[in-house]
Amino acid sequence: EHVYRRLGIDIVYCDTTVAKNVAATITGKTKLIWLESPSNPTLKVSDIAAISQIAKAHNCLLCVDNTFASPILQRPIELGADLVVHSGTKYLGGHSDLIAGIAVAKTPELAKELKFIQNASGGILGPFDCFLTIRGIETLPLRIERTSQSALAVAKFLETRPEVARVYYPGLESHPNYAVAQRQQPDGAGGIVALALTEDTIEAATKLVTSTKYFKLAESLGGAKSLLCHPATMTHKSIPAATRQASGVADGLVRLSVGLEDAEDLIADLAQALDQLAAAKAAHVVTKEGALALA
Repeated sequence: EHVYRRLGIDIVYCDTTVAKNVAATITGKTKLIWLESPSNPTLKVSDIAAISQIAKAHNCLLCVDNTFASPILQRPIELGADLVVHSGTKYLGGHSDLIAGIAVAKTPELAKELKFIQNASGGILGPFDCFLTIRGIETLPLRIERTSQSALAVAKFLETRPEVARVYYPGLESHPNYAVAQRQQPDGAGGIVALALTEDTIEAATKLVTSTKYFKLAESLGGAKSLLCHPATMTHKSIPAATRQASGVADGLVRLSVGLEDAEDLIADLAQALDQLAAAKAAHVVTKEGALALA
């Protein structure tokens, strides 16, 4: 937004999980609808097929960021999208050892335009990064299957913990977009899980993300090793607090990238970290009550 408005391009935001919101936001100047499904970090799922029909009716292009699902779980072009983008750094590479971006076009005409821009701007991926991406894609189906299964187990476990107020995962029946996710991603909901702590504070989230052993603290995702991050102080730190919280990224939100480790080990790791969080809160309450008694 900061860049494109300097070029005279306006950006308008809406909740794309409700297709009619998209239709209501379109004006005569709209050229492109851009959506991310599932979204980062709250895993909202948009009905790509429905929005593609809206885009066609208004002569707009539809671009979908498919990074979280990967082509194994979701193929937006088959659902009507014109363009698809991936952060190849994540699941396609799969080993947290490269930086890559991928754009896929539905038609040869769009592909030709993208190729021209790529050539003119010099946005060319290095040969070794290409090799690493191809290597990653060879194992992509197996990795996605494993991480989806483990993530579902982790999400179900988190729903049982009193320290967790809400779990964001499209594979859970409690997810508000569960029906759309089941239709769009019938083979799995992916490896990303987010949780909102009952104690909605930066301090509580920091305690949790620094107490795990298997889950390492990092902003990336989609690799073989499990990672977790605290969006409020990491990926979304530059966004004003009020704007961030209004979009659902609360102070106590934590995002997990479930890797290839054994699901039971990952659940045990989260259990001990949540136990530490509960113990710290209990100790704080006892200390506070003791101070009041002394006063």
